[in-house]
Amino acid sequence: KWKGEGTTQNLESIIIGRCYDYIRIVNPAVGEKNCSQIWEAFKNAFINKDPCSILPKDYELFINLTLHTIPPNKSLFWENNQLLVNSFADRGRRYMSLGDTLFGFVGDFLYWCGQADSPGLDYESCPTTVECENNAVESFWRMASITYAQHSSGVIRVLLNGSADGGAYPQPGFFADYEIPNLQKDKISQIIIWVVDDVEGPDIDSCGVNTVKTLETRLKTLGYDVTCTDNHKSVMFLLCLD
Repeated sequence: KWKGEGTTQNLESIIIGRCYDYIRIVNPAVGEKNCSQIWEAFKNAFINKDPCSILPKDYELFINLTLHTIPPNKSLFWENNQLLVNSFADRGRRYMSLGDTLFGFVGDFLYWCGQADSPGLDYESCPTTVECENNAVESFWRMASITYAQHSSGVIRVLLNGSADGGAYPQPGFFADYEIPNLQKDKISQIIIWVVDDVEGPDIDSCGVNTVKTLETRLKTLGYDVTCTDNHKSVMFLLCLD
């Protein structure tokens, strides 16, 4: 029916389990959360609805139940390098990327969608963003990205892939469209951009050129203090190690 992957098997167990994993082991500092309630809010955002008419605001209750403080100077935004960001952030120990917040952690790498007029999940197929923008997963990450940007403060970092096809700073993209517009300027002291090339990869984009220049100009025009570094050493060490 749809071109995308169907709902991840055992979705409910995974989300509730990840929720407990997060509040007990990964980041107990967030305090008590009601994991069953969080699952219900998550499910009710898209269940029994046309899988192409799910909006970011449908996840509002889920976000409210999972929300917690993002420590200042710990935010790490990114495009086109999710696995690198996950290992670099180290589950919030070094940085707290979107995937290291409770609301991002429970949804990472999962697929899901419901069906109109049916309380069940669709395990066969789910719509891709090409098929319809307002699908359950896309709208979830838009809402999560907006929330993450709104709650980021201090020095914030952006890790971009200088070897990515089409440039390090994609437009449209989550950072361009949902995160930058929702940053709270009065809470942010500096934005540090790291452009890192793949070890064997082409050097397509760097600080001050192409799409990175576009990004630097946009942020400076908005009044941010911006610095940019190519191939930041600690990230390169991690890439070399892999």
